[in-house]
Amino acid sequence: MREYIVLRREAPRSTYGFASLARHEEADPTLSVERIPAHALAELTAEPEVALVAPKMPTRLIQPKAVRAKTLAPCWGIEAVGALASRYTGDGVSVAVLDTGIDASHPAFSGMDLIEKDFSGSGNGDLDGHGTHCAGTIFGSGPGQRIGVAPGVNRALIGKVLANDGTGSSEMIFDGLLWALDQRADIISLSLGFDFPGMVKTLSGQGWPVPLATSNTLETYRGNLRMFDAIMAIIKARSAFGTSPLVIAAAGNESRRKTNAEYRIAASLPAAADDVLSVAAVGRDGQQYRVADFSNTFATLAAPGVGITSAAPGGGFRTLSGTSMACPHVAGVAALWWEAIAASGRKANSRNVRAQLIAQATRDGIVDMDEVDLGQGMVVAPV
Repeated sequence: MREYIVLRREAPRSTYGFASLARHEEADPTLSVERIPAHALAELTAEPEVALVAPKMPTRLIQPKAVRAKTLAPCWGIEAVGALASRYTGDGVSVAVLDTGIDASHPAFSGMDLIEKDFSGSGNGDLDGHGTHCAGTIFGSGPGQRIGVAPGVNRALIGKVLANDGTGSSEMIFDGLLWALDQRADIISLSLGFDFPGMVKTLSGQGWPVPLATSNTLETYRGNLRMFDAIMAIIKARSAFGTSPLVIAAAGNESRRKTNAEYRIAASLPAAADDVLSVAAVGRDGQQYRVADFSNTFATLAAPGVGITSAAPGGGFRTLSGTSMACPHVAGVAALWWEAIAASGRKANSRNVRAQLIAQATRDGIVDMDEVDLGQGMVVAPV
């Protein structure tokens, strides 16, 4: 029997840890994970309360590129997006980081309200370091060196949706999204991806013919794309109740432009889902910027993602490259815009923050700007 994620229009008999979305009289759709034999699948999907069924799919962190250097690179990305010149710090904004967890004892997060929840089964904390690095780029405050775009953020939701080895499955992400929504996050940052090649490899290793393994994986991917879009629709619908977070995701690192200029891979889930703001990476080219060799295409926006220094487990720092590093830059700038809009007397929400991020994005200083590569351009912080 395979495990399936089931979206129902009413509360399921078992919820497998999914947070309830019901905060008003009309209950929102809910999710459960169920083991279903193949012969019962058609019967399940025919049930009137069942809106969608999708097989579980493996997920993984978007593996960053290690940077070899004698000294850590300066935090150039903060200056590049205009955060150093901004009067805003992200004060009062709640940010969710769904990743490999966090080293909550790191001095960069001293004094913060960190709410941790493990969806991976491996326990809170961060043995991998990916989540700690991403969190540091969003709101890390030092010591002695500013590493965060929005160091004034004082409440962060840390959902561990990837295990200590950087792998997981799709229901962990869906569970984390609904938890972040339930906890009233303003911004959700996702530097991870659905592992299409990994699933094909696993099935092939189990003796499946490659065409059959690929076809089955494609079917699973389609089901999870529909499920992700359904979750995003739930998030969007909650805007009427004042809780509709802006979801931001890394485009992915599978392109290889240095090998061949046309070796460009399109963004996958979650960056490819409806209403998700997808992020490409740029690096420095002298005094200008250029799309990173590895950055996937069809992003909405771009941000610094090459040679980014941030927090590492154990209290230190390390420098990494990847769209995983670009995504938290956008999440940090979004927090600055959230505070700026609220300070203007308007109610900040995912719609007007997203609109500002896109409208204020710049192409100035970008070499060989291609919208397919970098969307609307580099994000810019409010002044």
